[in-house]
Amino acid sequence: MQLSTKGRYAVMAMVDLAARQAADAGAGPVCLADIAERQQLSQSYLEQLFSKLRRAGIVSSARGPGGGYRLARPASEIAIAAIVAAVDEPIKATRCEIGGGGCLVAAEPGGCGERCQTHDLWFELGRQIALFLEGVTLADVVDGRVAGRAVGLAPRMVSA
Repeated sequence: MQLSTKGRYAVMAMVDLAARQAADAGAGPVCLADIAERQQLSQSYLEQLFSKLRRAGIVSSARGPGGGYRLARPASEIAIAAIVAAVDEPIKATRCEIGGGGCLVAAEPGGCGERCQTHDLWFELGRQIALFLEGVTLADVVDGRVAGRAVGLAPRMVSA
């Protein structure tokens, strides 16, 4: 499972923006053309994403010469999950939806909407991804505090 380009590109661009602001707090807004060049992304695609990020209150914008984007609040207060949600990227690993026929059993005639056997596995994976991304901020990524953050589980005892 992976995020689509919307979520990944939005996070990449926001990390770039946060890093620029952290490097020079007195600098003006960051131009999307500069982010697009550094991250090798389409500027027009970034414009669409940043429009959504602005509406979500994650970035603010300034028009005209010297214009661009700034974080609307400190990087330490912006969760990666909020960025992904702002660009309408659902965080889920299952293709199952109520009434959507996503589960294989529900897709069969007369399946009565039953969940497939792996539904709970993928649903819980999606929840773990969402919880992880909610606990990681832009500042964490910029400052290199992400590695080793995944929660390990205690080994299970297997009875013979």
